[in-house]
Amino acid sequence: MSAAQLEIQLVAVVVAAACALPGAFLVLRRMAMMSDAVSHSILPGIVVGFLLTGDLSSPWLIVGAAATGLVTVSLVEFIGRSRLLKEDAAIGIVFPVLFSVGVLLIARNAGDVHLDVDAVLLGEIAFAPFDRFAPLGLDLGPRSLWVMGGIALINLGFILLFYKELKVATFDAGLAAALGFAPALIHYLLMALVSVTAVGAFDAVGSILVVALMIGPPAAAYVLTDRLKTLLVLSVVIGGLSAIGGYWLARALDASIGGSMATVVGLAFAAAYLFAPERGLVAGALRRERQRRTFTERMLLVHLLQHERDPDRGITCRSEHLVEHLRWKPDVASDAVSRARRSGLVRIDEGVLALTPDGRAVAARAVEEL
Repeated sequence: MSAAQLEIQLVAVVVAAACALPGAFLVLRRMAMMSDAVSHSILPGIVVGFLLTGDLSSPWLIVGAAATGLVTVSLVEFIGRSRLLKEDAAIGIVFPVLFSVGVLLIARNAGDVHLDVDAVLLGEIAFAPFDRFAPLGLDLGPRSLWVMGGIALINLGFILLFYKELKVATFDAGLAAALGFAPALIHYLLMALVSVTAVGAFDAVGSILVVALMIGPPAAAYVLTDRLKTLLVLSVVIGGLSAIGGYWLARALDASIGGSMATVVGLAFAAAYLFAPERGLVAGALRRERQRRTFTERMLLVHLLQHERDPDRGITCRSEHLVEHLRWKPDVASDAVSRARRSGLVRIDEGVLALTPDGRAVAARAVEEL
């Protein structure tokens, strides 16, 4: 593996970690689409910062982007509070307008510099090793690695410093306000971090991958755990593994690295959504099947108990009678009888179903619970 390949993967992992940390709280706050809105609408802030400084590497671009991100959040919430439109509609109005303003500013004032819509949207992480950070002539690696590493540390420091406040404000803003935690301030600080993270990642990976890395890994982690600390760790791990897996997928397919990384993020979420131990679709289907089988078994036991207790019915009941009495399909009746026999709850004497002592006790408890 060459040094450039290693640097590309390292940059991707650091970007994934930086995006996943604030993204986890966006997912928990049900504000996932806000990341898409912020990552697009900060474009005019970047352009204005460039027009004021004339330098694409100026920190004022980050300041302008963060300010525009806060404007986006404020406008969305202002429209939402009016109750004329819901938040999703407000996002659909605000961010296309601001993004279009950025596009117009680029076309009008920055057409002759490397600040174009394709670069902002798609990015190209393969170019990251060519933009070096070399203070005093000392090569310290890709510039984007240092930028995103610093942003990741800021995000981590913010979460560690305000973990309790973030946790309470995320799950119960009313309680946070009652405790004096200033949930509105925490909210806007979080949105500022989202804005800074998005603009910091633009040059390396572009807007599309920023959204994928900010929402995909936390969403996958969300279906895997109920603990906030575990969710944060899983978000970073899933994001990092998706970034590395996406790089090697791109090499195998000779395709876009950013597109491959976003694809692997989607595959990681799909895997978690399907196979999560508790909340996954497969686990849910298996749980419902177990519940169905348990229910049919209990119904069988109660039905046989009623036969025993009803002198008019007697105790005669055969497997084929279940289809008529309980309106079961033959395969359902056969499966219920087989499982009850394996559990030692039912026996068959000359084709007649009868409860064992254990089965009679289980049926009696089931009747009492009803």
